[in-house]
Order: sequence, then C-alpha cells, then structure tokens
Amino acid sequence: MKYLHIATLTVFLCAGVVQGAEAGKHLFILSGQSNMVGLNPEISFTPTVTKEFGESNTVIVKDAQGGQPIRRWYKGWKSEKGDTPKKTGDLYDRLMTKVNAAIKDKKIKTVTFVWMQGESDAKKDGKVYAASLRGLLEQLREDLGRKDVNFVVGRISDHSNKKKFPHWEMIRKAQAEVAESDPLGAWVDTDDLNDGENKKGRQLKNNLHYSVEGYKTLGKRFAEKSIELIRKQAQ
Repeated sequence: MKYLHIATLTVFLCAGVVQGAEAGKHLFILSGQSNMVGLNPEISFTPTVTKEFGESNTVIVKDAQGGQPIRRWYKGWKSEKGDTPKKTGDLYDRLMTKVNAAIKDKKIKTVTFVWMQGESDAKKDGKVYAASLRGLLEQLREDLGRKDVNFVVGRISDHSNKKKFPHWEMIRKAQAEVAESDPLGAWVDTDDLNDGENKKGRQLKNNLHYSVEGYKTLGKRFAEKSIELIRKQAQ
C-alpha cells in the first residue's frame, strides 16, 4: 500500500508539471531608461514572480538604456508640432530581438510589459507622452500578435527640477492616466524610493535615481502589480 501511495503521488506530480507546461509560460518584458537600468530583477522581481508561478513557468527579459526618450522605443513618435525624428524605435528593436530569442519554441500564456521611463521626455515632450505611451503599447501588442498584453508603469518620482525638467508633472500625470484608462494597465508609486543610500554609499534626497533599497522595493512592487493583473485576467 505504501508503494501504491508513492506511485500515485508521483503520477499526480508529473501530471501537474505537464499541465503547467501545457498551459504556457508567463512572459515579463522589462524596459526603460536609467531607473530600469538600476533595477536588478534577480534581487526582488524574479523571486516574487517565480514564487507565484514557478521558475519553470516564467520568462523574464530586460533591456534598458539610461537617458533615452520614449521615441527610442515608439516608432510612430511625433513632436507636439508633428515633426518626426530620423531615428525612432531602435531600442525597441533591440529589446524585441531579446524577447523573440527568449520565447522561441515556447508557449506563452500571459505577457506583462513593465516600463520605467519618462525622465528624458520631461525636458520638453510631456505634451505627447500619453499618446506615445499608448502607441508603444499598441506597437508591442501588434508585434506579439496579442491584444491581452498587461502593462505596469513606474510613475516617475517626486524629484522635481523645474528648470531642467519643466514637463515633469505632465509626465507623471500622463503615466497614471494611461495606466488607469486601460483595463490591462496599472502603475506603481516611486515617490518614496529616491531617498537613502545608493550603491556608491552616497546619501540621496529626492534624487532623480533611487537608493539601493529603493530599487529593491521597486522590483517587488512591479512584480506584485504584475501578479495582480495576471490574476485579474484569469478571472
């Protein structure tokens, strides 16, 4: 009887693994500028999502570059005057090269796009940021062939240098509005993440970038909000 129980348990566990594999994997795409560069997914983001879904059922791709405006991702970007720059979308293409390689021959159950960017656009392009972010999301959904892509936006922090970033509050407002207007969207607060000690031991106060603990917290918030959206989608 003891051996029968073990055999039954083994079959049950194997069936569960197969069922999970058949259901597909959860893809998380992380991108943006310097505050995404500073986020190491392995510290808090990856442990949180793998605890929820299992390591074998998650695919995490990150590609970010500091100091870059959203037009480096959104190919249809236009200025407030309707001007189009010569180069758009090159960082998006770099990101998608990584994504396509990571999901090759894999069945994907859900996709969640995690975006931490906007500081560069706060210099002068805040008025077109909402349209640009919506355009980027539509671009991603179209390229992946799925309308069900979730997204989580990190709203830029309460750092405010009006002389250098006159459109800072426009960006914050646009990010929240885009996330709240889409049933597949959400945003996370970062206002409490830019105080404390950075990795060089420097003390920060309302800094443009985040502290060591700030990045750790940001990763966890991104993960928890992503999980929340995926659970909601499954209902």
